[in-house]
Amino acid sequence: MDTRAARRQMVDQQIRTWDVLDARVLDALAAIPREAFVPAPYRDVAFADAPIPIGLAQTMLAPKLHGRILQALDVDPADSALEVGTGTGYLAACLSKLAARTKSIDIHPQFIDQARATLAALPLAPVELEVRDAFSPAPLGEYGVIALTGSMPRYDARFERALAVGGRLFAVVGTAPVMEAILVRRVGADEWVRESLFETVIEPLIGAPAADPFVF
Repeated sequence: MDTRAARRQMVDQQIRTWDVLDARVLDALAAIPREAFVPAPYRDVAFADAPIPIGLAQTMLAPKLHGRILQALDVDPADSALEVGTGTGYLAACLSKLAARTKSIDIHPQFIDQARATLAALPLAPVELEVRDAFSPAPLGEYGVIALTGSMPRYDARFERALAVGGRLFAVVGTAPVMEAILVRRVGADEWVRESLFETVIEPLIGAPAADPFVF
């Protein structure tokens, strides 16, 4: 397979057509070797328009969703970035092309170890990786952009509180069959604004608060 041509086709035929038009985002997605982050049994479908199993009942998001996340966050070269849910490390690699500093956390040590090995083999900016539960009471720190790669059945404000003023959070909230992708901006010390982006369905973050029970 000509992987460079396959990546360019992925960008042009999947990601652009889902209204991802930010040139920096498209360049990052074209430059990062997505196939290097896909488990070996699925390398032949590395550029497919579908989630890919990565083990431990988790999946790698489809390329167009990665593109929409990066575009929504509008990452500035001076931003510090946090990814919650490292998985294979692909989105962290893309963030490292766009942000000044990138950190990624995952509850699974296996994913952190695999991502560390993959990232170390590529000529990318360093990514700080940490095994941790995103829902533990320990502070997350402060970031310009935060990307959650799993959904929250019920919105948890801990992540928006980890934004610097002016910072942006991408999150998916709700339960299947309909979830809402949102962008949250911190516009003041105690003020946030929320924007609805699109509907999608992705796996929930481990430990995320359950949805409120439906009452007739």
